[in-house]
Amino acid sequence: MRIDVLTLFPNVFEGFLGESMIRIAREKGALDVRLHDIRDWATDNHRSVDDKPYGGGHGMVLKVDVVVPAVEAVLEECGKENRRVRTIMMTPQGRPMSQALARELSEEKNLVLLCGHYEGFDERIRELLEPEEISIGDFVTSGGEAPAMCLIDAVARLLDGVLGEPECAKFESFSEELDGMLEYPQYTRPPVYRDVAVPEVLTSGNHAEIEKWRREMSMKNTGRKRSDLLKHTLEFTGDEEE
Repeated sequence: MRIDVLTLFPNVFEGFLGESMIRIAREKGALDVRLHDIRDWATDNHRSVDDKPYGGGHGMVLKVDVVVPAVEAVLEECGKENRRVRTIMMTPQGRPMSQALARELSEEKNLVLLCGHYEGFDERIRELLEPEEISIGDFVTSGGEAPAMCLIDAVARLLDGVLGEPECAKFESFSEELDGMLEYPQYTRPPVYRDVAVPEVLTSGNHAEIEKWRREMSMKNTGRKRSDLLKHTLEFTGDEEE
């Protein structure tokens, strides 16, 4: 997969791209991330990319005559490889990011991510480019760089060959295998720490009982932390909350 990122701060991505799963994905050739500095398309001596909003107000707005040519140039470059390109604007106004969307995006060949900054985008950027808009949550960050990194990470780990054990991604929180619920609790050695023991069922060797326990704990975990995700009506007793 190729991901092109348009940003005012390409250096922000350097550490991120060289660590953990993203580094592995790039080394294996599963992921190709290309950074583009939006300022390269500025036309004045000061490399201006924003200006005061018409009508007054706070902050600065990204200029349409800089951003649109920048995106179009990157799209033209991507088009030379005859790939289907999906253009995404990172914005709190967009479609909420989800595991299902991450899986959907992981099946694409080329993503173009547009990162805003300052007060936001001149609305004509949306009108002319018609990008898909994606949000990572109901909050505002200083720019689209951090949300873009979240999207890249969520997508990259789903690409073929990136995870050492592909099955790992199948039983995580929000996965289809867990019906969109949260993951069950996980334990490792030592079996007892500060008088807190690993649940006996996990050391029993009874795989049917382990799967049953994990299913039940997934539902309870979801009910306690994210009841909005539950697909079934559950009654939680006081004992179940402990």
